[in-house]
Amino acid sequence: MKRNCKNIMVVLLCVILAVISVGCGKSKNGNVESSGTESGSGQEIYMNGMKIAIVSSPSGVDDNGFNKNIYDGILAFIADNPESSITPVKEPSGDVASAVQAVADIVADYDVIVCCGFQFAGIAELAEDNPEVSFILVDSYPVDASGNEVVVDNIYAMLFKEQESGFCAGMAAAFETKSGKVAVVNGVAYPSNVNYQYGFMSGVAYANEQYGTSAEIVELPSYAGIDSKGNSVGGNYVGSFSDEATGKVVGQALIDKGCDVIFVVAGASGNGVFTAAKEAGNVFCIGGDVDQFDDVVSGSSNIILTSGLKMMDKNVEEQLHKIKNGSFQGENALLGADTDSTGYVKASGRHQLSEDTITKMDEAFVKVKNGEVVPATANPEE
Repeated sequence: MKRNCKNIMVVLLCVILAVISVGCGKSKNGNVESSGTESGSGQEIYMNGMKIAIVSSPSGVDDNGFNKNIYDGILAFIADNPESSITPVKEPSGDVASAVQAVADIVADYDVIVCCGFQFAGIAELAEDNPEVSFILVDSYPVDASGNEVVVDNIYAMLFKEQESGFCAGMAAAFETKSGKVAVVNGVAYPSNVNYQYGFMSGVAYANEQYGTSAEIVELPSYAGIDSKGNSVGGNYVGSFSDEATGKVVGQALIDKGCDVIFVVAGASGNGVFTAAKEAGNVFCIGGDVDQFDDVVSGSSNIILTSGLKMMDKNVEEQLHKIKNGSFQGENALLGADTDSTGYVKASGRHQLSEDTITKMDEAFVKVKNGEVVPATANPEE
């Protein structure tokens, strides 16, 4: 009888352990998580930290611009979650196929992969094949093998209304130019860069029409941009985000034509434009994507007038927190002034705009925010 009781106890213990095993699972990092957790419940999935990779091309996370701002958003998350880790991965060619392959090469090793730029749009199939990995895609929506936009459960993709920030830059240039000639220099004619260009043009036109400025936009035909559909969009395009030498050539050519305010949205190529402006001595630049006030100091002076912004860092950080607490959902989001995701730098000590210029720009940007003024965009359906 004692043996039977002992056997019964062993069987019961096995049943209990089996129930516990079914009721709990392990995440990729071995963190226990409840199988009954609902999305948005707030229960922390990655209690022992997340392994995060940021994949960028071609200039890497130390470009002092687009990539670095995204990286800063991840670092802000890690500051609050020091058990998590970040690994930068650089794909230097900028080639679309190579960008996607760079993600494929590491997908088995990370919980979260943050992809920086238009060239990573083709990760949709890879993400679907790896549903346990969360992806954050910045500056593009995912597309399928036929190039059609798709929504994927484990990809949060964000686009920005760069035309709104470009609009601010255009107004600033129109108000602050002394020569009456202004320009915008871009890297590659991806939709995000064309949005900046068109927004800048809209801002200059708005200032001219509504406030009586008379700024002229200068374009160099030999550096006109060609968009992803093969159409010429004009403007001044370096053709790369990592060619400082050509950036300086373009900047110098615009200065030779009389430009004294240049909006620069060209990644590391923009450093060449900044160099040309510093050497000229009487030219201001407007930074792009992030606050670049500290990046371009020339002796005791600073050539940055202000910067057009898109708040990638705060939006990336927000999604990382959602991944951690289990509320993350796939979405193709378009972010703009209505979510405080676009704008310009006007904080004290971070710009060189006149108070009158700021007053007029703020007055106009309220109209942008409520939809009364709509800057031109590369995506007419917006």
